[in-house]
Parts: sequence; C-alpha cells; structure tokens
Amino acid sequence: MTRRILSGIIGLPLLIYIILSGGITLIFAVLFIALMGLSEFYKSFFQKNIYPITFIGYFFTAQLFADYYFYRQKYFLCIIFLITFILLIIFLFSKKYSPLDVSITLLGFLYVSVFLLHIIYISDMNVKNFIWFPFITAWATDTFAYFTGYFFGRKKLIPQVSPKKTVEGSIGGIIGSIIVSLFFSYIFMPKFILHSVVIGLIGSIFSQIGDLIASKIKRYVGIKDFGNIIPGHGGVLDRFDSIILTAPIIYYYLIFFTN
Repeated sequence: MTRRILSGIIGLPLLIYIILSGGITLIFAVLFIALMGLSEFYKSFFQKNIYPITFIGYFFTAQLFADYYFYRQKYFLCIIFLITFILLIIFLFSKKYSPLDVSITLLGFLYVSVFLLHIIYISDMNVKNFIWFPFITAWATDTFAYFTGYFFGRKKLIPQVSPKKTVEGSIGGIIGSIIVSLFFSYIFMPKFILHSVVIGLIGSIFSQIGDLIASKIKRYVGIKDFGNIIPGHGGVLDRFDSIILTAPIIYYYLIFFTN
C-alpha cells in the first residue's frame, strides 16, 4: 500500500498535465496504459501455462481507441463481436490454443481495455471536472485505508485474498474518499456536492473491489506484482487496478443520475 501511495505522489504532476491537456493527449495516454496493462495481464498467466493470443488483444485494443477517436464508438459493438468471433474461429481450427487461452484473451480485453476506456468517456462529458473523480476516490481510498488500517486495523477483510487489508481500513478508506470528494466538489463544482458524496462512497467501494480482484488474480497465478515498470513499485496494473473498476462505475452513475 505504501508503494501505491508513493507512486501516486511521484506520478501526480504527469497525471495533472495529461488530464488538463485532455483530447488526443489523454486518449494516447490511456491507450498506452491499456496496452501496457494488457501485456502484464496476459504475461501473468504464463505462470499457469495459459497462453493468451496476445496480438489479438493488442490489435482490438488499438481498434477500440481508434473507433472512439475517429467515430465516437460507432463500431464499438462490432469490435466486441469481431474479437469474440475471431477468437472462437481460432479455437475451432487451431490445435495450439486451449479454451482457457481464448477465454483469458477476451477477459483481458474486456477487463483492461474496455474498462479503462471509461476514463475517456468521463473526460468527454459536459462537466470536465468529473474526470478527476476516478483518481481522487482511488487515491483517497488507498491513503485513508492504509493509515486507518495501520493504526486501528484488527479484523481482517478477506485474508485469503489480501492478508493485510482490514475491515477498519476499508471503512476508513470509504470515509476518506467521501471527505476528499466533498472537498473537491465544494471547491471546483459546488452544484454537484451531493453527488460527490455518492461518488465518494461507490468510488471507494469499487476501488477496493478492483484492488481485491487484482490481488486474487496475482495470488492465483503466483506472482507478487504484475510488472516492474517502476522498480520497486510494480507494474501498470498494480497502479491502476483500482481505477479499472472505479472509472466505469463513476461514469455510469454520472450518466444515469446527473444528466
């Protein structure tokens, strides 16, 4: 957890620059993160003798972001259909790939690429400051959960998945996320201050779920970190595992309850 907080502080200036720049800069940044995260996800399963069809995942991830940039999702369902259909055809005629290889290829595309694309969706909404919420809720949750768990943690949350996480830390993370979201909304978008309470709540819950899902995957494949892009701080997925779930849930809340 301390590594996550430290890496967040180190990457904060770059994150602020990318978000403020928006547009093509943000799209390329999220695409880069998606491709790097997808690579880490696929490679992690090599430990289990599962070999995803990596070039299919990379190709359709690029198509997904190109479709958004050039056609504003006009061919989104077509891309989902094509990657599924092509993977099934490969499975049908190839002796090399197992059902698990094909399934993990598709899961990685959906879990990493499609979920992360929601960051771009939020950035394209009418209220530009919404883009900060996935990062604010994830960072605040991590920070407050760590310190609350460190000082007050007693009861384990899900020890078989993540032995160090506690119920007290989880609650502290939720409270911290709500407080920071409220403060941000009060300063920059006071009209949405009530929504910020809900966003802080659900953002924190799904941030923790995303972190636990990533921990379960790493425990299943038998690795400590997804990668080592920043020595001592893990890989891209280790840094974005919370945001992978936080971005979609915040986006759909905003779509259904603020428009």
